[in-house]
Amino acid sequence: MASDDPTPTLTVRLFAGAAAEYGADSATVHGGSVHEALTDLLRSASPDAARVIDRSSLLVNAVACTDRDQELRDGDRLDVLPPFAGG
Repeated sequence: MASDDPTPTLTVRLFAGAAAEYGADSATVHGGSVHEALTDLLRSASPDAARVIDRSSLLVNAVACTDRDQELRDGDRLDVLPPFAGG
């Protein structure tokens, strides 16, 4: 049976320290914006993973994203890049 939920489904890829703390290098989440997708991701994250993810840079479909209100569509990809080399 098809879902009536219009909320987009997307893939989050986590790299380096974000993947290590989260315990996986990818996750499927739901959200109509970057903020909503991150909120869904953080529901299953430890406090340490949440801290790393919160400090991370984000890419939406391989393009840098600083606007957490940016709208998302089904199939979009959100990449979480934690600070590297003391950054």
